[in-house]
Amino acid sequence: MKNFAIIGVGGYVAPRHLKAIKETGNRLVSAYDKSDSVGILDSYFPDAAFFTEQELFDRHNSLLKGRGEAIDIVSVCTPNYLHDAHTRYGLRLGADVICEKPVVLNPWNIDGLERVEQETGHKAYTILQLRLHPSVEALREKILNGPKDKVYDVDLTYITSRGNWYYASWKGDVRKSGGVATNIGVHFYDMLSWIFGDVTKNVVNVASHDRVAGYLELQRARVRYFLSINADTLPAEATAQGKRTFRAIYVDGEEFEFSQGFTELHTQSYEKILAGEGFSISEARNCIQIVHDIRNAQPVGLVGDYHPLAKYPLSKHPFGW
Repeated sequence: MKNFAIIGVGGYVAPRHLKAIKETGNRLVSAYDKSDSVGILDSYFPDAAFFTEQELFDRHNSLLKGRGEAIDIVSVCTPNYLHDAHTRYGLRLGADVICEKPVVLNPWNIDGLERVEQETGHKAYTILQLRLHPSVEALREKILNGPKDKVYDVDLTYITSRGNWYYASWKGDVRKSGGVATNIGVHFYDMLSWIFGDVTKNVVNVASHDRVAGYLELQRARVRYFLSINADTLPAEATAQGKRTFRAIYVDGEEFEFSQGFTELHTQSYEKILAGEGFSISEARNCIQIVHDIRNAQPVGLVGDYHPLAKYPLSKHPFGW
């Protein structure tokens, strides 16, 4: 049984990590969040020590170490821009780290974390859960075993509606979240590059506060993508069914179905990490490079082979920014 600490226990993704810690037979002994809205702990680890100040959280973890009850693993579930700092903290505490995606915002941050790994002798892992999805694994095997010279045509559409709260939170600040491509798309870019190979061309057609559309050339695929958090961009069939999320991937015109089987992927990720088979931070380099380049690209507009939904009229920022 491993001793876990978690940073960011009040956030959206934290319950998946709490569930994974519980289901893998381990225990949470220490938790930290700036917010005290953490009643979720009662469902998993009501006896865990909780702190709203990092200094007290750090002091508690140091005392545990002195009593021979050291933290073995730190789970990082904080806002994206803090992942680097909190992963460094966990490593220097003398623990391994499991960091939610994106592990960092910039590719050079991975270099820095790798140096801290070497200094401390501990490892940092990240959550790349789509690689564990059975349908994604099957598609990768199909591509790897298919014609070696074939280049596939891929369309990716992902729309997950967000209300105005989004823009008042850290997620609406590109300096903190990395923007739409990073915040909601990084795991898709990882999946695509894992299946189809490295990027050879990265073009951004449209980028705004609520969407991004572009074109990627990978070694084995030409990818048109559209990501959005604006409900107005949902297809008619989705709105007719009252849905606020739409996800679709087509490979050579054939729909790739992977809408089921997501609920256990964090637990499976933890199982892999605990077995010494987790995804190292270096394995996230491709997707981090992709979202970094998208974030810093100059959109070219509706030219070239762009995603059809890129034509949707751009909307004003709800706060007028």
